[in-house]
Amino acid sequence: MSRIRSTDTAPERVVRALLSRTGIRYRMNVRDLPGKLDFANKRRKFAIFVHGCFWHSHQDRRLASNPKSNRSYWHPKLERTKTRDLENAAMLKELGYRVLIIWECASRKPEQAAEQIANFFESLR
Repeated sequence: MSRIRSTDTAPERVVRALLSRTGIRYRMNVRDLPGKLDFANKRRKFAIFVHGCFWHSHQDRRLASNPKSNRSYWHPKLERTKTRDLENAAMLKELGYRVLIIWECASRKPEQAAEQIANFFESLR
């Protein structure tokens, strides 16, 4: 587990390229807002999380496998992550931020992630 990265992951790099291509200004790895955001802009009040399907328990996805061994460890750990994600999104919304979650599986299809980003920023206008 020590080799698992928390920043500059492949899905984050894909999203970063898509955001840069559209000319959207952002900060990376924002730590002073709830949830340690992957991308955010405080002036425009948007927050983007890039979630790994396994670590954040993406529903009904192949990448979000349910561990077969050591279930007593993994189940509570993954449940805490889901709960924390919901709490962080709620706190950001209370602060007036619009929140977008891009899943790892969507980042593997850049056109799908680009469409999500375009729809999100269209709704901000």
